[in-house]
Amino acid sequence: MRKGPGARRAATAARALATVLSLVLLIGSGWGWYLGQVADASVNRTDAIPTDGNTGGGGSAMNLLLVGNDSRTTLSKELQSELHTGGDQGFNTDTMILVHVPADGSRASFVSFPRDSYVEIPGYGKDKLNAAYAYGRQNAPEGASEEEKSGQGAQLLVQTISGLTGLKIDHYAEVDLLGFFNLTEVVGGVEVNLCRAVDDRKYSGAVFPAGPQVISGADAVKFVRQRHGLPRVDLDRIVRQQVFIGGVLRKMLSEDVMLDLGRQRQLAEAASKALTVDRDLELLDLAQQMQSVTAGSIEFQTIPIVTPDGRDEDGRSIVQLEDQETLHAFFADLSAEPEKPGTPSTPTSEAPPTAAPSEVTVEVLNGSGTPGLAGTAAEALTAAGYVVASTGNADSMDHTRTQIRHAAASKVLATTLAKEIPGVKLTADENVPAGTTRLVIGSDFNGIGQAVTKQAAPETTGKAPARTAADSSCIN
Repeated sequence: MRKGPGARRAATAARALATVLSLVLLIGSGWGWYLGQVADASVNRTDAIPTDGNTGGGGSAMNLLLVGNDSRTTLSKELQSELHTGGDQGFNTDTMILVHVPADGSRASFVSFPRDSYVEIPGYGKDKLNAAYAYGRQNAPEGASEEEKSGQGAQLLVQTISGLTGLKIDHYAEVDLLGFFNLTEVVGGVEVNLCRAVDDRKYSGAVFPAGPQVISGADAVKFVRQRHGLPRVDLDRIVRQQVFIGGVLRKMLSEDVMLDLGRQRQLAEAASKALTVDRDLELLDLAQQMQSVTAGSIEFQTIPIVTPDGRDEDGRSIVQLEDQETLHAFFADLSAEPEKPGTPSTPTSEAPPTAAPSEVTVEVLNGSGTPGLAGTAAEALTAAGYVVASTGNADSMDHTRTQIRHAAASKVLATTLAKEIPGVKLTADENVPAGTTRLVIGSDFNGIGQAVTKQAAPETTGKAPARTAADSSCIN
C-alpha cells in the first residue's frame, strides 16, 4: 500500500540528531583530529545559511538546525518495501529540530517542531512548517542545479525557524532516510522501552512488544516513523524520535563504542556520508564545543503548542503554536547562558516601561458570550483615562482567555493596559494597527481592575516537560 505523507516524516529528527551527535561524540573520544579528517572528506555541503532574515540572539552560543529530508531518491525499491516508505514524494522536511549549545558547552537543548505547525513562511504567508523547504526550492532561479535548489530550500527554512524562535541559526545539517538506515546498522542497535505492545504493520510496519528492547536498521526506521495507533499521534512520534536519539547517545558513551576504534571510524564515515551541512560548519569545532555534554545534560523538548488538532481556513489539519511573544520568550529562556558557579543571580527589579493611560487607544471586543461586557469595560477604561475607540463583539464568542492584542511597536501601550487586568495575556498581532490596543474579553474576565480567573492549561498545551538522554522510562 502506498503511504500518505503523514506516515513518512518521523525518521527525520532521529536520523539528523543521531547522525550529527554520533560524530560529535566520536570526535571528542581521543583521536578526534583523524576522525575529523575522515568526516570532512566525505560530508556534503550546501549554501544553507541566508544573508538576511536570520537574526536574533546568538553570540558565542551555537544554534544548529537539524533537518530530515524525506526524499526516497537514494532508496532502492527493495529497501522502500522493507521500510514501508512508499515511493518518492518530493522534498518535504517533515521533522525539524533546533539544537542549542551554550558557549561553555555545559548542556545541550533539543527542541522539536511538529511538521504541521502553522507558521508564517517569509514571502508565502501562513502554511505548514514542512512546506518552507519545498517553497524555497521552487523559488530557485531557472536552470538551477539540484544543489542550488536544495540550498534555496534550506535558506527559506532557516529564515522561517529564525522568525519563529527569535534566534539566529548558525548552522544547518540535513540527512536522508538511507543515511539514517545505514547509521543505525553501524551503531549495532539502540535500546528503547515501550509501555505497551504496538502493531502498525499496515502503515509504518512497526510491530514491537512492550518493554525494553534493542532495535536497529529497518526496525529503527519503523519505530521512529510510527504515528498510527499512538494516543497523541504526531506528538508521540516526536517523543519516539527523541527517545531513539537519547538511546544513540547512551550507546555512543558506552565502553562498547568508546574503546572500539574500528567502530568509531565506521560511524564517522557513515555519519559524514549521510550528512549535508552548511558551508561553514566545522565538525571538529562542533565536537569541541559539545565535549563536556553528558547524557544527563541533554534535554529534549517540543515547541509550545496550543492545540495539536487545529484547522486552517481551508479545513486542513494543523498544529496551532503559542503566539509569537510566548514562543520568543520560550526560546530566550532556553538560550539564556548558564550562570557560573558561585555567581549569585541578580534579579532585576526594573518594571517594564509604560505610558500614560491617555496615550493608550483601546478597541474593546466581547468574546465571553456574556452580553454587555464590552460596554461595561469601555466605561471603566474611559473613567481610568484610556481612549476607547470602539466596542463590539469578537469574531468568536467562545474565547476562554482574555487577551490584549497589539502590534509589535505598541508593546508599551499594551503593557500599560495590562496593569488594569492582572493576569491578562499579551499577544503580538500585526493585524492590530500600530498605536492601538485590542482588548478581547474572554470567559475568565472579571472586570477592569480585577485579575482574570486563572485557568489550568490542557495537558497538550504549552511547554512540555523536558526529557533527558539519560531517561530510559517507557513511552507510547
